[in-house]
Amino acid sequence: MSRHSPILTMLLAVSTIALVFMLVAHSQISFEAAVRGLKIWWEVVFPSTLPFIVLSEVLMGLGVVHFFGVLLEPLMRPLFNVPGTGGFVIAMGFSSGYPVAAKLTTRLREQGNVTKAEGERLVAFTTTGDPLFVMGAVAIGFFHSEQMGIILSLTHYLSAVLLGILFRLHAPSATISKPLEKTKMALPIRALQAMHRARLADRRPFGKLMGDAVQSALTTLFMIGGFIIVFSVIIQLFQAIHLTAFIIQVLAFVLGPFGVPPALSQSIVSGLFEVTLGAQAASEAPAAVPIVWKAAIASAVLSWGGLSVHAQVASILSATDIRVMPYLIGRSIHALLAAVLTFILWGPLTSLAWLKEKSVPVFLPSTTGLTVSHWWDAFLYSGVIAVIGTSLLLLGSMLVRFLHSHKIR
Repeated sequence: MSRHSPILTMLLAVSTIALVFMLVAHSQISFEAAVRGLKIWWEVVFPSTLPFIVLSEVLMGLGVVHFFGVLLEPLMRPLFNVPGTGGFVIAMGFSSGYPVAAKLTTRLREQGNVTKAEGERLVAFTTTGDPLFVMGAVAIGFFHSEQMGIILSLTHYLSAVLLGILFRLHAPSATISKPLEKTKMALPIRALQAMHRARLADRRPFGKLMGDAVQSALTTLFMIGGFIIVFSVIIQLFQAIHLTAFIIQVLAFVLGPFGVPPALSQSIVSGLFEVTLGAQAASEAPAAVPIVWKAAIASAVLSWGGLSVHAQVASILSATDIRVMPYLIGRSIHALLAAVLTFILWGPLTSLAWLKEKSVPVFLPSTTGLTVSHWWDAFLYSGVIAVIGTSLLLLGSMLVRFLHSHKIR
């Protein structure tokens, strides 16, 4: 159905009017859900996301994105079919979580550093959860297991990389951004020159740059907070009219022949709307459900992201000509890849001795608190993942450059 269709206009109008009536009929539930969404945004999303958005804006103003663009060009082009500037989006997107990658991709598109097709490829596989959320909130907070955190992180980010390689085939005949000119100058020197030229072209004093970065970050975060509150209310309204229960029954009937435990239908439906609720529901499934199924569903929910995140990404991308549909297709494939990888890697990973040492019972009572050491371990793991990922990109780029310069095939 075309977005210009009058039928679509009528459906949107009727749906909105129906939501208004539900808000009036269940005003107390709506108020409590809005307060809950506001609390999540203020206590979790705002403090964890604001520094990353501000720093990413500052780094772009300082020309660091151009430094990455030159340094990672030999790796990003053949691997993901995007320019080297995409390496900056990967590093920031993987370490800061959704929807920071969409924000950075939009900026690159506005500056002309990526084409429409390259932007669609980039945002499709760089929109991920941040390591601290995956390991701290989901693995330790919900599953009470550091071992689960390593498994979820590995399947989540490895499937994202596989999705990026797969999405390099998206729009193969589309125009590409201008490749780097060939020169005999060393690659690191060219990268530093590109960063310096970009800094001079920006012309903003550092104080002005910081002020603009904070203002842009606050605007984005207020938009994110609005979506979180709205979807928190919608989810509770659907539960109040028993629509969620109906969807769960239908889903259990459809997925039953594929071996999916019916008890996990709740987590799938919750994760369809909001990633945190879906991951929590997967961890709280009955003890009779195999733990590998819980991990697979949790990994799929993390990779899908939830309609709340999708609405945030769609709002950010609306400032450009980057389409949302390729992003949604990428989210679906990412969720499927993450679930499949969980089943493939579960046996080898859980058999490793050093992982067994980090495993604690996954069915502890929900009142089990998180110690300082647990959060500190999650923070360290997050930093290690970010550093290792960026280092591998840099080393890979240098290796490709070396092979190319020596004409090694």
